[in-house]
Amino acid sequence: MKIYGYVRVSTLQQANEGESLDTQIKQIESYSVLKGYKLNNDSFIVERGVSGNLEFDKRPEGSKLFHKLTKGDVLIFSKLDRGFRNTRNALNTLHELKDRGVSVHFIDLGGDVTNDAIGSVIFTILSAFSTFERERIAARIREVKQVQKAEGKFLGGYIKFGYRLEEARLVKNEQHQKIIKEMKDMRRRGMSLRRLSKWLRDKYDVKMAYSTISSYI
Repeated sequence: MKIYGYVRVSTLQQANEGESLDTQIKQIESYSVLKGYKLNNDSFIVERGVSGNLEFDKRPEGSKLFHKLTKGDVLIFSKLDRGFRNTRNALNTLHELKDRGVSVHFIDLGGDVTNDAIGSVIFTILSAFSTFERERIAARIREVKQVQKAEGKFLGGYIKFGYRLEEARLVKNEQHQKIIKEMKDMRRRGMSLRRLSKWLRDKYDVKMAYSTISSYI
């Protein structure tokens, strides 16, 4: 029998909300002491910077762990949302591991959810709520972004030459606009893209690909 503790953080969660790797590891260590489980250096499976949107058996470390778990092994999570993407993924994984004889424990659900009928029911219900909450948050983010886009707010990404960011909105950069006007005038007079690129670099210290220059003129 082998004991495994699975811990996961996304980049943002590592610093926020008490979901750090150390916090999860300490929770699993404390739980293991109460249960009489012995952990060693190989007991913890650490998933760094991996989104919860990725199914458990598709994650780099989760996949390795999923395929090597065998009868009698114990898998411990600190919380339900550390493990699974949605209800379907949670239930499918749980059933597969249960059939193999693996015990799965969620500390926030009170322990073993594979060998306890009540634990299994709670697991199913909370998995559904977890999926609902994730989808609700995603929908709210999409709605907020749609409103911000309609209001002309900058939503992130590359700021195109000719513009600057001011109070979360893209506004014209007057200096860049003058340069673009000069480029258009010189192009109309027959200057090649190659010469335009050299002119930009020599006069304004601006490096721009031929294709990008072409899109402005």
